[in-house]
Amino acid sequence: MSNDATAASADQEPEGPVRVPADLARQLENKREDLFEKFEIRDEFPPEVMTEAEERVENVQAEIEAEVDDREDLRDLTTWTTDPADAQDFDDAISIEEREDEYVLWVHIADVSHYVHPDSEMWEEAIERGNTVYLPGYTIHMLPPVLAETVCSLVPNEDRLAHTVEMHLDKETLGYETIDIYKSVIESDERLTYKQAEERLDDEDAPLHEECNLVFDVADRMHEQRKEEGSLVLNPRRDRAHTIIEECMLKANKAVTHELMWSRGVEAVYRVHPQPSPDEWDDALREIQELDGVSIPGDSWDDPRKAVNATLEEAPGRQLGKIQWAVMKVMPRAKYMNDPFGGHHALNFEIYGHFTSPIRRMSDLVNHWIVYQNDVPETLIELCDHASDRQKAGENAEREYSDFLEEVGLDADAVKNRGIEVDDDIDDIQY
Repeated sequence: MSNDATAASADQEPEGPVRVPADLARQLENKREDLFEKFEIRDEFPPEVMTEAEERVENVQAEIEAEVDDREDLRDLTTWTTDPADAQDFDDAISIEEREDEYVLWVHIADVSHYVHPDSEMWEEAIERGNTVYLPGYTIHMLPPVLAETVCSLVPNEDRLAHTVEMHLDKETLGYETIDIYKSVIESDERLTYKQAEERLDDEDAPLHEECNLVFDVADRMHEQRKEEGSLVLNPRRDRAHTIIEECMLKANKAVTHELMWSRGVEAVYRVHPQPSPDEWDDALREIQELDGVSIPGDSWDDPRKAVNATLEEAPGRQLGKIQWAVMKVMPRAKYMNDPFGGHHALNFEIYGHFTSPIRRMSDLVNHWIVYQNDVPETLIELCDHASDRQKAGENAEREYSDFLEEVGLDADAVKNRGIEVDDDIDDIQY
């Protein structure tokens, strides 16, 4: 099941890493090595890739200054990032303004393709890896962290190269009036965690309070509009900060791929999500209807996605996981294709693709290059197939590693949220 239509849960208060004894840490390391071999996941970066990455982070400010004349200078635009508390890199930032008859929403994405391009060692390595793999408590990066966490991270109060999607939205319909995609230089004003963003929404005296409230009002309307149009929302009970980021990123991804298909007529790495058969949807809805305390509203059965949305909003909290699982069992896997034919069923988008996470997804990195060059790699079909295969491998590795953690007595969610610390002085797991 694609996770494109789901939202992350709210930040948890950090409680420190889960502490494990040394012998258990060795078991975990051995299990990871087995999974890397089984799923052909590359952990260590080759020396030539690391050397190239280290060279690209030298003289950063001088290189950015040399680029300013050839880019849109947006450093005076109020801009901020919002990420999990433990995020190491910040690859997307937003800005917003309300005008007389429109909203202007800017989504700024780290210009990774300025540093990682087809003539570089890092590009070849990123293509091979396909995506960043997130095992609970352990991350296998697509790009060398020395690059991703420095020049490609939109940290506050530092000039950074970005790829900006500027969207002028009709105030009534929130439809695109114009879409402009261009290279820029930005300076983020602040790095917010999701928890901090929630606090800014409530604190009238806090910096970015007005901007956060404006973008939430727009994002909340976009969210409700998506639901009304049939977009599947499997996590309905989420905080406002996640709504802001999810809806802004969806709007930017959709804008870029619509621009590529309709304005330029070029192939790209599109995200295609097939729909279940009518019988599969019937099976899922029947399973949901039979759950204790759950009832599917009678006026929503015509569109299974709307039926699930309506049911999730009214169902007891104890049944949410079972409803989600009933849907996920019948959902085909989303895949990358060079043609958007078929659309994205879960999102109910006719055309969709990825652009907003070039640090962790090869699909986005390739689309950045296509947008910039207005040219398509000759191997695009192979790239799409490879990206789909690597995503599947990463998800399978994560699932098997999570199962192993549970087998050895670890709470996989706790490890995922808090990480692990090895303690030579303990004999058992300590939370």
